[in-house]
Amino acid sequence: MRFMTRSLVAVLLAAMTLGLLGLAAGTIRTTLEERAERSQMPRTARERVFAARVVAIETGARTPVLSAFGEVRARRTLELRAPVAGRVLEIAPGVEDGAEVRAGQWLLRLDPVDASAARDLARNDLARAEAELRDAIRALDLAQQDRAESEAQADLRQRAFERRRTLTERGVGSEAVVEEAELAFAAARAAVIARRQAEAQAEARTETAETALERQRIALAEAERRLNDTELVAAFDGILADFTVQAGGLVGTNERLGQVVDPDALDVAFRLSTAQYLRLLDDTGALIPVPGEVALELGGLEISSPVTLSRVSPSVGEGQSGRLIFADLAAPRGFRPGDFVTIRITEPQLPDVALVPAAAVDTEGGVLVLAADERLEAGRVEILRRQGDMVLIRAPHLEGREIVAARNPLLGEGIRIRPLRDAALESDAAPEPQASGLVPLDAERRAALIARVEGNARMPAPVRSRILAQLQDDQVPALLLERLENGMQGG
Repeated sequence: MRFMTRSLVAVLLAAMTLGLLGLAAGTIRTTLEERAERSQMPRTARERVFAARVVAIETGARTPVLSAFGEVRARRTLELRAPVAGRVLEIAPGVEDGAEVRAGQWLLRLDPVDASAARDLARNDLARAEAELRDAIRALDLAQQDRAESEAQADLRQRAFERRRTLTERGVGSEAVVEEAELAFAAARAAVIARRQAEAQAEARTETAETALERQRIALAEAERRLNDTELVAAFDGILADFTVQAGGLVGTNERLGQVVDPDALDVAFRLSTAQYLRLLDDTGALIPVPGEVALELGGLEISSPVTLSRVSPSVGEGQSGRLIFADLAAPRGFRPGDFVTIRITEPQLPDVALVPAAAVDTEGGVLVLAADERLEAGRVEILRRQGDMVLIRAPHLEGREIVAARNPLLGEGIRIRPLRDAALESDAAPEPQASGLVPLDAERRAALIARVEGNARMPAPVRSRILAQLQDDQVPALLLERLENGMQGG
């Protein structure tokens, strides 16, 4: 019985094996027949369609913004140099590098011993010159009196001579008496000449004494000036920079001790290409009064100030190109000479222009325009300005049509695409750059911002000081408020 069961199971397994082998053979045969039929069928090419983002050209009046980099400079500086050589005797309290100074404030004193001695000697020489002048005046007075007396005696001798000559002519006197009177008159005239010569010498002595006195007065004034130069004072209100003098140190004549910088008289120097410079000129060749803004990045925050174009450098500079422009800072608080800043100048408005991504236009102004059948065709536009990742173009013949937002080697004329439209890209993805302005700040909002800045331990101390100083103004840059209130890093 067991043998029969095993035999039936073996037969069943063999039958199932043969059935599966037959099914596999039929499947292989069917597959080979279908492949042979497909190989005999004619092949048809399928057009490849690429997905590409497109933007619409919408023309209108737009205001381009010219961006450049510049350096903040001080318009008003005073170099502190030692007028005389000597030892630094004393430095005023609080006078150090970065300290604020006031006009007329003394900064340091040099040892005045030598200068005081020279002044005292000059005073002594002046007194001696005054005494010499007094003696000369008295001698001149006596010489004048002596000359007057000699002239009076000469007159008497002349009258006596004439009287004796008259008597002799009448026969009363002798010729010997007349000759004696004539000799006396001649002697009196010689005495007058001698007295006049003495008077002239006295006058010359007086003039020499007056000249010597004037020289001594000049010498005294020079000595007093040198004594005054031992005390260095500030000529105007400002900040002390590069001040490294120590008490007791020796300084030489005309040695540079530091400088005073006026923090409220700053401008920014930036260089533009010749083409950019020409766009800022009017018909007479003068700079047009366009608004502008200077921005300085400080640890993730930005301080800004309105600027006004003021002047142009008269020379290009060796090895340079373009034009060097200067602009005055209207709100210089927070800026320092030497800061590397970004300047944005709002140019005159351009009519009938469109703002599109820069990747949509090639270097020659070529664009890919979307046709009605979603195929691309070549177009050409006029590039007017580049605004970061965007460009301002003029294409009146493409008004309202769509172009490829980013060209690539796979796209070209005649290629069919699947357009991807993004309203955010067309309107808000790349807004037209504008110069941020100043906004008023109330007391509550100001206090909250100051507390936020003071509580930021990661912010460097110089940056914190500048931002706090700028928050004290009545009007604060809008961009600074936005970054502080949004909690950007560093703020």
